[in-house]
Amino acid sequence: MKVKIKYFAHLREITGKREDLVELEEDTSVGKLLEALSNKYGEKFREYIYGLGEFEGVSLNFLLNGRNISLDKMFETKLQDGDVLSILPPVAGG
Repeated sequence: MKVKIKYFAHLREITGKREDLVELEEDTSVGKLLEALSNKYGEKFREYIYGLGEFEGVSLNFLLNGRNISLDKMFETKLQDGDVLSILPPVAGG
């Protein structure tokens, strides 16, 4: 199956891309996808996603097909062919 990942803000700098199209095995979770992307893009990506080191305290939003999964069982969410995962930086309003 194929899943599109859209990167915003600092993740665009880390990956050098606006988006990726990745081929995954059926029954892959968001957590497994993020781990694979961490292996591909290295420690800065991992730190940014998991809130470690330099990026500690960064609270990202993960949208799957436009629906916020950050509040659900985000990393356990199963992906389907054609899904679009957007990783957005924290948003503050005032």
